[in-house]
Amino acid sequence: MKLLKRKHELTVEQKRLDVNLWIIALASMLVYSVYAVIGSNIMAFCKDSSISVWPRLFASAAMEYGVAGLGITIVCLLRRESFASYGLKKENALKAVVGAVICFIPFIVFKMVSGQFEGYKPLSVMVTNDLHKAGIISTIIGTLIIGLVWGFFEGFNYAVIAEIISRRYPTENKFFDWGVLVAAVMGILFHPIHFDTLGLIDLIVTFIALYGMLIVRKHTGNSWGCVFAFIFIWNAF
Repeated sequence: MKLLKRKHELTVEQKRLDVNLWIIALASMLVYSVYAVIGSNIMAFCKDSSISVWPRLFASAAMEYGVAGLGITIVCLLRRESFASYGLKKENALKAVVGAVICFIPFIVFKMVSGQFEGYKPLSVMVTNDLHKAGIISTIIGTLIIGLVWGFFEGFNYAVIAEIISRRYPTENKFFDWGVLVAAVMGILFHPIHFDTLGLIDLIVTFIALYGMLIVRKHTGNSWGCVFAFIFIWNAF
């Protein structure tokens, strides 16, 4: 009995990783719960062009960062871990970017063939047009904020979550990883799902893109591919 008990006891590292996951989950769900309650009011506020673009940008950015960014930032600060420890480094950066782009090819082709492509618009959110109208300085600063929140943190968020789960539940299979699977499914569930024919195809190509992107991150040890994909592909189509 004692041997069985010891076998199932968690190591200090496993307990630490569990806490990290809980921190990320609770931070994200707390903000998401707030959005679920007052989301319609926030959306109406952000879309109201009669209001200055800056409070609308900061309001939408705060919600986005809260759901996809706040949790991993808390973990890195709490554990005194740098972003580089989760793959933001020079080594294999190009391989990671190229690999991520390849994984998104079915997603891109589907968007174009299905008639959903309305022009290539990287770093485009609901207030982007109003930023352009506010002048060149507003456009530059606003675009940097959009790139940081909707591009960098959203893409990196998936990379960190996948990495933490992978460390907690390691596998030796080259093409299957629990962290990659959970993060990819999470990415699908946090976006609208339609169960008609086009909706199901969209779900499949989205899963291929996210799962492939994260498998590439695992094999290269580099997360820049995830960031690149969200800045120049995911939020551009």
